[in-house]
Amino acid sequence: MSEMRAPTRTPVYEARLKKRYAAERRFKLAGLGAVVFSVAVLVFLLGSMLSNGIGGFQRTVFEVSIDMSRLAISVPATDNESSAIRSLQSQGLPEIVQFAAEETLGAEGAAQINSQAWRIVAEEVIANPNLLRGEHSYSLPTNEAIASAYAGDGKLELQPLVNELTEKGLLRDAFDPDFMTRSDATDPQLAGIWGALKGSILTMIVTLLLAFPVGVLAALYLEEYAPRNRWTDIIEVSINNLAAVPSIIFGLLGLAVFLALFPSFRSAPLIGGMTLALMTMPVIVISGRNAIKAVPPSIRDGALAIGASPVQVVFHHVLPLALPGILTGTIIGMARALGETAPLLLIGMRAFVATPPTGFTDNATVLPMQIFLWSDQIDRGFVERTSAAIIVLLIFLLLMNGLAIYLRNKFEKRW
Repeated sequence: MSEMRAPTRTPVYEARLKKRYAAERRFKLAGLGAVVFSVAVLVFLLGSMLSNGIGGFQRTVFEVSIDMSRLAISVPATDNESSAIRSLQSQGLPEIVQFAAEETLGAEGAAQINSQAWRIVAEEVIANPNLLRGEHSYSLPTNEAIASAYAGDGKLELQPLVNELTEKGLLRDAFDPDFMTRSDATDPQLAGIWGALKGSILTMIVTLLLAFPVGVLAALYLEEYAPRNRWTDIIEVSINNLAAVPSIIFGLLGLAVFLALFPSFRSAPLIGGMTLALMTMPVIVISGRNAIKAVPPSIRDGALAIGASPVQVVFHHVLPLALPGILTGTIIGMARALGETAPLLLIGMRAFVATPPTGFTDNATVLPMQIFLWSDQIDRGFVERTSAAIIVLLIFLLLMNGLAIYLRNKFEKRW
């Protein structure tokens, strides 16, 4: 038997080897560059959103001292806040607030106070009736004109007043915790996102309740029970095509079908959830089929060998093992549905909703639609509110994806 010899490292071989090594280094650098570029774009996006959105969680306020101890004002004994506010209004609270603003800010400054500032005082007094005794300071919202001037891009004639009140410590930007609890308004100083956020939550609940069980059962049938014939192939191709259909097509379907069946529920989370369920269902079916297909056949064979029925095999063994993948696909589909606006435009969920919905059939809007409506405004205050709403939407999406990771790890089983 002849002795094996090491390959001769000829100059041609060395040149070819060096060329391969150089190509490998270029490929690694290209991959690293792509990652660095993606991270840089993400950091720039988040940085710009945060820099613009921080102002959205604030509002410009006047510091006004009000002494109501010498006034015949009382908080009515009622649990209804709206009726209590109306009672304080009838007792002259708006005039009292305006008079105190003129004493603290002067006539020119008091003219720039928000017309709904007295409601802030009313809510604080209702929450703490002890404020009716003695003199207390209140942070009252300004109107949009003085807020823009304070930000540096408003009317020039208001700038001397802004400088004077700022030097006295009577005008400042303050954190606005009520931004998360108020609904939409025409004044950016009074606008909030709770109405849109609650509408999104209600819409997502309807979407999940409809899309998840139907999608999972369809995936189980197609993967475990459906015969392999031409009709099954047509259904599979149709589902794959539906997953790639533009979302506005589902909006047209919702407009033509659901609003025709339920014309009185226009702009309701019920109709919005049904429309988004149609869009989400193909994604759940596809991810569910892939997760079910990934379960080893030995699991099925072992369950059948010990006497389990086909239904028990599916629901006691296959489905629990496929559940992590199904839940991950479901959350991803829901996250996509959460950010959709086109289908909801067609069913009327772009309405101005000043009060949060109380049920699935009330008029409502959703968070992406609220962002869309605010982005069309030219006021600086709405620009900042838009960025703040985008931050809230991103946090909502991160929470949903975090939930998907948690559920996947919780239900994941090894075999």
